[in-house]
Amino acid sequence: MEFLNHKWKLWYKSLDVNHDGKISFADVEESRSKFAELHKLLGDKASGVKIDMEGWWIKYILQSKDREISLEQFLERCGSEYQADKAKYTAKMTECFNVLFDVIDTNKDRSIELSEYIIAFQAFGHENENLVRKSFELLNPKDGLIPLKDIVNSWIQFTTSDDPHKKDVVKESFEEGV
Repeated sequence: MEFLNHKWKLWYKSLDVNHDGKISFADVEESRSKFAELHKLLGDKASGVKIDMEGWWIKYILQSKDREISLEQFLERCGSEYQADKAKYTAKMTECFNVLFDVIDTNKDRSIELSEYIIAFQAFGHENENLVRKSFELLNPKDGLIPLKDIVNSWIQFTTSDDPHKKDVVKESFEEGV
């Protein structure tokens, strides 16, 4: 569990978009507003993305709009869900990241190009574009694109694999400072 706890701490830090030491609805507001703004989304498209992102945050992270989550609470929830039923936890993470990356794939081509990847990371408070570019390259893009399923699978592995010997590009990216 120590290895997974390390990775969950990295994940928690990535979800603290405004870097105030807790996850709250303020992080939701900042991420969805930045995402829509950086993608230059307007009207119904912007509203739809904001609603979908809010739904993702509430269903998979916060569980309610008025909740704040400390690192300890986040680790406890991940750990207890994982230990209670690893297959169920993996299924939840599979759904979680399929939903998230479906929102991030704004042109709905089922792949992510570098500009979409950069915007997604910036929307979550990760501003170092050089490190984000390195992270993108770790996923081995073909013709400048990464299939959505490859990104989703890398995040599922990051949040569910307890094998420290298995290559983990999301973990590597966060440890590099993304």
